[in-house]
Amino acid sequence: MLHLRLITPSEKTDEVVLLIEKTVGATHLVVLPDAARNPAGDVVMCDVAREAGDELLAGLRELGIDTSGSIAVETIDLSLSDRAEKAEADAPGEGADAVLWEHLSDATHEESTLSVTYLAFLTLATMIAACGVVLDNAILIVGAMAVGPEFGPLAGICTAIVQRRPRLALRSTNALLVGFAVAMTLTVGFSLFMDAVDLFSEQQLKADRPNTGFIYAPDWFSFVVAVLAGIAGTLSLTSAKSGALVGVAISVTTVPAAANAAVALSYGDTKQTWGSTEQLLLNLLAITIAGTATLLTQKWLWSKQRKRANVL
Repeated sequence: MLHLRLITPSEKTDEVVLLIEKTVGATHLVVLPDAARNPAGDVVMCDVAREAGDELLAGLRELGIDTSGSIAVETIDLSLSDRAEKAEADAPGEGADAVLWEHLSDATHEESTLSVTYLAFLTLATMIAACGVVLDNAILIVGAMAVGPEFGPLAGICTAIVQRRPRLALRSTNALLVGFAVAMTLTVGFSLFMDAVDLFSEQQLKADRPNTGFIYAPDWFSFVVAVLAGIAGTLSLTSAKSGALVGVAISVTTVPAAANAAVALSYGDTKQTWGSTEQLLLNLLAITIAGTATLLTQKWLWSKQRKRANVL
């Protein structure tokens, strides 16, 4: 269930209340006249089944509540109410299958913004992965994958394509490209420093690396795994199962590939630099394709389900 807290101009409250009352899956409606001060207006609260949330939010935006008032949405972890159970039963579809497009757009907007924190995490992840590839240490590679924040901008690009939001696409692409450029540049410097203090060596990079050699040798398995990870990551975002993102993060070799390319570049190893760059681009492309296809499929399936429910 979702909890909505609205601030509505007094002249629009009746329309908002009528919309909520007509929404199948909405319950626990509360109206507090003149309770809001900034902005001034009425406070309207209700609970709604997740599968009915997107339709209600779209209706509220059509009424202009997001510009003339306020719309706040929270997830209810526990609701002990027969009315809530009935609302969830009446709402068409399953809550786990529903996509809250406004929530997805907001989440990807935050995760795909080029910020100092984002650059710091991506750079640190790339440097950790650099240590992993030189030492041929799989544990460090997995740790670097988990730290890397690159799935946020990738999800932002997928969402922007499906929702036709060019600004989100531009912001996400900028965060992705600039982020990796900065992280790889700093990692080249980090590699040179580690070599200067005799912690890295060219011999380690060029030695047989059974645990990490795949990073600069992309193949069809790399593409398949990235596609599967892209689907899983997108589903975890749309179904609010964020815990699955950890599994996605350690399934693809974006950050390790960037790290291997940076270290190889610091030693002038063009073969590994190019192979790692191919691996990076292949993973980014596969995740974007898979994520976009997943969102389009979810959108189509949900619209078919809604039409079937309206007919019944």
